[in-house]
Amino acid sequence: MTRQIAVVAFSRTDPTRSAEESSEVEMLMPVLHEVLRQTGLRTADIGFTCSGSSDYLAGRAFSFTLALDGVGAWPPISESHVEMDGAWALYEAWTKLLTGDADTALVYSYGKCTPGSVRDVLTRQLDPYYLAPLWPDSVALAALQAQALIDAGDTDEAALAAVGARSRADAAATPHTRPTGPPPRGDYVVRPLRAGDCPPVGDGAAAVILAAGDRARELCERPAWIRGVDHRIEAHALGVRDLTDSPSTRLAAEKAGAFRRPVDTAELHAPFSAQEIVLRKALRLGDGVRVNPSGGALAANPVMAAGLIRVGEAAARIHRGESDRALAHATSGPCLQQNLVAVLEGDPR
Repeated sequence: MTRQIAVVAFSRTDPTRSAEESSEVEMLMPVLHEVLRQTGLRTADIGFTCSGSSDYLAGRAFSFTLALDGVGAWPPISESHVEMDGAWALYEAWTKLLTGDADTALVYSYGKCTPGSVRDVLTRQLDPYYLAPLWPDSVALAALQAQALIDAGDTDEAALAAVGARSRADAAATPHTRPTGPPPRGDYVVRPLRAGDCPPVGDGAAAVILAAGDRARELCERPAWIRGVDHRIEAHALGVRDLTDSPSTRLAAEKAGAFRRPVDTAELHAPFSAQEIVLRKALRLGDGVRVNPSGGALAANPVMAAGLIRVGEAAARIHRGESDRALAHATSGPCLQQNLVAVLEGDPR
């Protein structure tokens, strides 16, 4: 890459069980204002804007056009949208800045999961001929993956419980977490997954600002330089996949340069405890890597924003000097079907 791009600011909503009293615009605006405040930029200073969301969650077509009210109608902007998690919007913005067409980019995403049953809504991602008509919801499919891992000897229920307990304990030490202590494992939701193995349902939004070269250093004391980003996809049919492995994550990490040097931090988008087991293996993460210090998706999982939050949280640790080389991962689809990996680094201290 001839141009260096960095994450220079990050903001997110505090997790909430429901934002039904707020529209998507009202949920977004504080986040957008905060991320601009961190850099001192105005909307007019942003060269490119890209968002990620899902019309299925909103229940109406082209819902993202309404959310643009949070950005502002004036001055006119260069804008794009992806029907994906905001991490994929960040990928588009990153490529836009690499071309030299812009020096700064605003990336945001949001999701309101509480108006309907998100477990059922996500079923619409499945193959429409064989799987979707059976209505296996997202938790049932994750349970199949967890059971496959247990049957293969890769984990057990006690190890899954430890992942959930650690994630919630880490989240309790951050400002963006639910005001609850580590819960008991709870009853089975779908065996072998208990309540502690599953993500909370909630609404939320996130935003980051990207900047290129010297502009990034002007806007941030310690930019989080994006050394590589790549995303890959598994076969659509679950029956032809090995659910105990994630070759697409491994390939994305390889192409992003994650294996060239060790990372000290990894923010993994693992909505279910068993998925962290799969991702750790695919990404070759040793015991010395700090995994999900923010609490991860097991603490807060706003659909369509949780992946961008992983990138933002990894970047924020570099901004604060708590990490030098971090990996961020985002996923979409059932059982880790689509996976994005980004590698971020701070300047030597």
